[in-house]
Amino acid sequence: MRLDINLATRPYEDAREFWSRWGIGVGALGVVTLVLLTLAVHGWVKAGRDRQSIRHLEQQIAERDRERAQAQTFLELDINRSTRDQSQFLNGLIQRKAFSWTRVFEDLERVMPSSLHVVSLKPELNDQNQLELEMKVAADNREGAVDLVHRMEGSKRFQGAQLTGETSGDQGAGVSATIVAVYVPDTSIRSGK
Repeated sequence: MRLDINLATRPYEDAREFWSRWGIGVGALGVVTLVLLTLAVHGWVKAGRDRQSIRHLEQQIAERDRERAQAQTFLELDINRSTRDQSQFLNGLIQRKAFSWTRVFEDLERVMPSSLHVVSLKPELNDQNQLELEMKVAADNREGAVDLVHRMEGSKRFQGAQLTGETSGDQGAGVSATIVAVYVPDTSIRSGK
């Protein structure tokens, strides 16, 4: 029978082996912890700056809303109503006169598939005072109208293109489609004159 008895006041431990095995891992864990703490503090400081800039922008928006409300109430006064109506009428005329059929057809020529042709084109101002084009196009099949909508979506001049309606011709002879899109004219050409 063999008994292992340690009579020493401090038991023997191989500290060098412990630190050689676990020291690198503990050190790496400490470095990762410091990096994560640094990133957390940096993110918290940056978020504080972002919150402050958001508050500043919200104050500016509220100030602009107050100015707009004051201007609107000023325009709503009976004394100013005729001037406001006349101004809106003249601004609408100017926008309609600024519409260039030539430029619209040039821009349409860039996106128009060869199997499609325009039957009618109706420009109007929408609720947001944007120039909205309602086009009726004719094609041999539906794919031509869908292709036009996809090409218009990729264009800078036509935004929010939608195929709003389509009708088939007699005995599948052709397709007539209605497409609506917001037209954004190139203002650099106009300002260069």
